[in-house]
Amino acid sequence: MKNIREQESLENKNVLLRLDLNVPLKNGFITDPTRIDKILPVINFLIKKNSKIIVISHIGRPKGKINKDLSLKPICEYLEKKIDKKIKLINENVFKLNKKNLFKDPKDQIIFLENIRFYYEEEKNDLDFSKHLAGLADLYVNDAFSCSHRAHASVCKITEFLPSFAGLQFETEINALKKVTSEIKKPITCIIGGSKISTKIGLIKNLIPKFDNVIIVGGMANNILKNKGKPIGKSVKEENCESIINEIFETSKKYSCSIYYPEDVMVGKNLDDNSQAKELNDVSYDDFILDIGIKTINKIKNIIENSQTVLWNGPAGYFENPNFAKGSYEIAKAIIKKNNDISIYSVAGGGDTVALINQINAIKDFNFVSTAGGAFLEYLEGKELPGIKALK
Repeated sequence: MKNIREQESLENKNVLLRLDLNVPLKNGFITDPTRIDKILPVINFLIKKNSKIIVISHIGRPKGKINKDLSLKPICEYLEKKIDKKIKLINENVFKLNKKNLFKDPKDQIIFLENIRFYYEEEKNDLDFSKHLAGLADLYVNDAFSCSHRAHASVCKITEFLPSFAGLQFETEINALKKVTSEIKKPITCIIGGSKISTKIGLIKNLIPKFDNVIIVGGMANNILKNKGKPIGKSVKEENCESIINEIFETSKKYSCSIYYPEDVMVGKNLDDNSQAKELNDVSYDDFILDIGIKTINKIKNIIENSQTVLWNGPAGYFENPNFAKGSYEIAKAIIKKNNDISIYSVAGGGDTVALINQINAIKDFNFVSTAGGAFLEYLEGKELPGIKALK
């Protein structure tokens, strides 16, 4: 896979740049700009190289139809302020565009095509659509690792028609994930949360042979507690997952990987309640388990202290209510402490995990925080991502 840094001549070249700018919007305003901030290096790199930049991106799922609420306009306006450079948003139908007319004004250096998912051909990975997009440029750069698990036209087929490169953020993401999957410093620990254990079984099974410790928290830990005969009250749980849990423990024994789950919990009668500490056997029929308890926190902090690499995906509890955020915050603080000592390599990912880290303004206190979601998980499961395969 070639990186864009390897391309010698970029001056006045039309660069088709695929980005993931799918940021959350509320009434037209960006509520979390993390994804935009992460692509600033590649934009600034291409500006310095005097490239002509054509940005392709998307917001939401318009399903091949124009939806003004999913326009890239707010992103263009935010990015203009960040780089102090004019950005032109092209609303014209992409099929009417041609290479000669894109940069008629010599002052234009960055243009955005409107939401690429306004075209149904994008998600169909349409060959002719890819060929037309490629005709607008001299080369292609994918700096949208988070879209690279999608076999879409602007991620996959387009590489058949242009010299194609990985972007700076793409390379950073791959390197970070390699350090927790193939270039590992041991002991290595995975802390994994979320509500459904079935959605993470592929990840857990792929990591157990490589990891020393797997710590299961959040809603998915309730399934393990129930499997072990512990009362979980009204807590979120998944049906028919006994075989999955048995498989996790059997696989862990085979590879000498230790599996940890809560030893005590924090409960409430509803999501807005205050927290109450309880031993596992004391959980009532009308309790919701919403966080890990102090014994579990201390156990996890001790494991982190004795690890050289940590992967974190999924909060420890219902952190949206501050009364049930202590477990997640303490995990974050333990990782940050080790990071400050330069005695650990830390990777965190997943929407809720990123939101939590953002709440405490700690993105820069981890070695790498991935905003990639599905692509992040699929890579960790050992799957080959269509976007990576296309670049190769």
